[in-house]
Amino acid sequence: MKTGAQHVIVSRVLRWLRVLRQDLWTVRANPLPPSVWLRWLPHGVVCLAAFGIGLGDMAQLQDNGQLGSGVAVLIGAGQGVATAFALWRPIPAWWLSIAATVTGAVAVHSRLGAQAGEHFTWPWTGAGIVAHLFVLLLLSLRVRTRVSAEALALTTLVTYVLQGMWGAPTHSSTGVVAVCLSVVVVVLGIALRGRREARAELGRQTTMTAEERARRTLLEERNRIARELHDVVAHHMSVISIQAQVAPHLVENPPDELKENLAGIRQNALEALTELRRVLGVLRAEHPDRPALPDQAGTGAAPHAPQPTLDRLPALVENTRAAGLTVTLKVIGKRRSLPPGVELSVYRIVQEALSNVLRHAPGATARVQLDYGANGVAVSVVNSRPTRPAPPSPGTGHGLLGMRERAVMLGGAVFAHPNENDGGYTVSAFIPVAVLADGLTYARRTPDATGALTGDTQGHVVYVDPATDPKGDTA
Repeated sequence: MKTGAQHVIVSRVLRWLRVLRQDLWTVRANPLPPSVWLRWLPHGVVCLAAFGIGLGDMAQLQDNGQLGSGVAVLIGAGQGVATAFALWRPIPAWWLSIAATVTGAVAVHSRLGAQAGEHFTWPWTGAGIVAHLFVLLLLSLRVRTRVSAEALALTTLVTYVLQGMWGAPTHSSTGVVAVCLSVVVVVLGIALRGRREARAELGRQTTMTAEERARRTLLEERNRIARELHDVVAHHMSVISIQAQVAPHLVENPPDELKENLAGIRQNALEALTELRRVLGVLRAEHPDRPALPDQAGTGAAPHAPQPTLDRLPALVENTRAAGLTVTLKVIGKRRSLPPGVELSVYRIVQEALSNVLRHAPGATARVQLDYGANGVAVSVVNSRPTRPAPPSPGTGHGLLGMRERAVMLGGAVFAHPNENDGGYTVSAFIPVAVLADGLTYARRTPDATGALTGDTQGHVVYVDPATDPKGDTA
């Protein structure tokens, strides 16, 4: 029984020590709650200091300077008001401080040396020096450098006129000290103001650079989409031209009007195809203003590689696995052919989402789900929580912009959000697809030397009926 009681006591003591360690053994920040009064706290401190400066100046003028209470109060109040007023109007406050100093120096001048053994600080009182230095500091922090230099020069001139030219009987000279301290304060204020302006300018430049980078990334993605769409349209025009050329041979004894119309269709298609290829060459060129210059590939345009389709999605997943990411692919619904733009956009969205997982979620797992719905295709890329911090990435951080551009262009949408349960991330997209007539499908075809339509290797797209066209190679 005694052992059980001791165990309870020891456990309570240990629990109390753990609580004590959690509560007190910490250096976490505990800032004060935001308050309107806290914002005015520095102003209150300055006003309190101004009140003390006014009292100190008044006491020195009245006791050591032998001034009457009325004049001493007036001059001391002038220095105190100048100190507080400098928070809002530094230039008028500087004039008020100069006026109070000159008034006090003139009022005390006739009384200097009246009492033996007492040396009054002249022409600047101790409180007057403190007040004027504070005013000069705020002035140099808030106005141009030229204005600060002018105020310092006039302060020096006033001091020289009072002490160097007018002079006074026996006194403790404060002119040199006041001028030297004023120079130090003004230089400090100018330096702090320059540093603040430099940081503000750097912030503006950083913001402009980020906006320009985002705009450039968006334009580059739009140009990439435009190039891909031009490829698709050019392929369609090629097939139209070929079909118009082959069609007369499929009809026995075609009339001349039919031949003429088909020839016109072929000619218009070829002309449109020529213009499209010219525009496509400009879009693909790295030097559109100098198309003759070679790019990195050694030509004036990018290589005409076939655009990827959803048939290459498993290969994309395998390549991602080879890069070190554990990823699974799940396809829901029956694989069917889709418009080339839709297949290309879905492929690019999955590609960018997996790239983001590799860059920003090291050690995570990902799953790709492709759903062939009745009215469109949906895709989602879900990754788990990363197991280690992500290294700094040189990317621009605008991959989602490109995804959304592709989806919106086709009437779809992209959604990206963190997962509430496991701390991962989800990127999903839906792109609507118009349903073709019964029995029709998308097929990739190209003509051979005889003009017949065979399996495509160039990406040309036509609509065919598999029941009547056994050569159709459905995607």
